[in-house]
Amino acid sequence: MSFAEPRFLTSLILIPLLMLFLLWTSRRKAAALAQLGDPALLAQLSAQVNRRGKRWRIALWFIALTAIIIALARPQWGTEVQTVEQQGIEIMVALDVSKSMLAEDIKPNRLTRAKLEISDLMDKLAGDEMGLVLFSGASFIQFPLTSDFATARTFLDAASPQVISRPGTAIGDAIRSALAGFDESRASQRVIIIMTDGEDHNTNPVDAAKEAAAQGVIVFTIGFGSPNGSPIPEFNDAGEVVGYKKDANGNTVISKLDEVTLQKIALATGGQYFRADAGGAELDALANALDKMKKTTLENRFETRKVERFQWFVAIALLALVVAELIPERRLRRET
Repeated sequence: MSFAEPRFLTSLILIPLLMLFLLWTSRRKAAALAQLGDPALLAQLSAQVNRRGKRWRIALWFIALTAIIIALARPQWGTEVQTVEQQGIEIMVALDVSKSMLAEDIKPNRLTRAKLEISDLMDKLAGDEMGLVLFSGASFIQFPLTSDFATARTFLDAASPQVISRPGTAIGDAIRSALAGFDESRASQRVIIIMTDGEDHNTNPVDAAKEAAAQGVIVFTIGFGSPNGSPIPEFNDAGEVVGYKKDANGNTVISKLDEVTLQKIALATGGQYFRADAGGAELDALANALDKMKKTTLENRFETRKVERFQWFVAIALLALVVAELIPERRLRRET
């Protein structure tokens, strides 16, 4: 036998404690009665009290309480094979890992904040599958559609500007890579979520979004950064900031959030644009939008599960309580 909620079993310690308490109160009651008058008279007055039945009633109450606690712990034994139907939508997240995402106008920086939001989004998905595309000057699928988010997080943690050597930001290419990650054999709703600062380098992201719309894909965009911009830090081998990126003329490069482009991408597919803020309200709004989409069957699989047996203990508890209530308070008097 095993238990799905073994923490409830700790409540069984209450049973002996309650027994000791009832024994203590019974003795105090007996001592108090002994002080009221003649013991023989008291015995005659209480002769019809069903003492044996009273003891049985208390015992049945303890049996019911014990059975209820065990039922709450959800005892399981035996196994059965069940068909599990996974319903949801397909989501490909395109994450910008270009160096501009290291700007710190969102704390701790744009990229770290985006990765945290992806991880939080995984917690909000129920039955949906997610894949991840990383992009900067090029793009590739980091992991395919999956519902194994524990493994997916390990790949997400590894996302950094170092995984793609080509500089730049190719949002259009990222959308096309995400389209290639969907399962064409399914009729489920397909969604692309782009997390970026919106700076694109001539990859026609709006045209790519129209290609996605033609395939029934909805694109949501989340912008990280501020329209006023922020410098892009540069690091040494120890991970320390040693300065800020400069252009050919020696001027500090300021990376700005391009909300107009991100709004156009979302609008082309019937999606929505959100700007990331300190409170994370955009993630809740995105999760609500995803939850309203029509769910379809993504996968049918067989699972071997342990059989729940709590019903037996609930039945024992109910039977014990019913029998306890049927026990009379007083002994039946025989008439001659």
